Amino acid sequence: SSIGPVLRARTPSPQHGTDGCPFRQYDPVRASPADDFAAPLFEWSGPAAWYFIAVPEAISDEIAARTHGLTTGFGSVRVRVRIGGSVWATSLFPDAKTGCYLLPMKKSVRQAENLAAGSEARVHLEVDLPRP
Repeated sequence: SSIGPVLRARTPSPQHGTDGCPFRQYDPVRASPADDFAAPLFEWSGPAAWYFIAVPEAISDEIAARTHGLTTGFGSVRVRVRIGGSVWATSLFPDAKTGCYLLPMKKSVRQAENLAAGSEARVHLEVDLPRP
């Protein structure tokens, strides 16, 4: 599996942007302390039918900096998410292959928001920082 710690060095590949992060052309609209961005839904290329949205590089880097030393396990980060009328809590997962965080998209949200692979979603993301 390529899910693991977020890499700082990125390797270009034909299916990704020059920095290795997929969907780099989707620039974030900054809003502090939350982030808003648009990015397409994609199906994970593995044995299970998992769907994700890649968090853009700049936001992924900011989240990694904000949560440095605060994550557990393999680097997942708790977040609150809003897409359309759907609001839920989940975790972002670092993708070692791209260096971006991945937002898992559960079936109930995909159905409620009429999202399929390739559909662009407007995402509002708030990092749930652990209490000291």
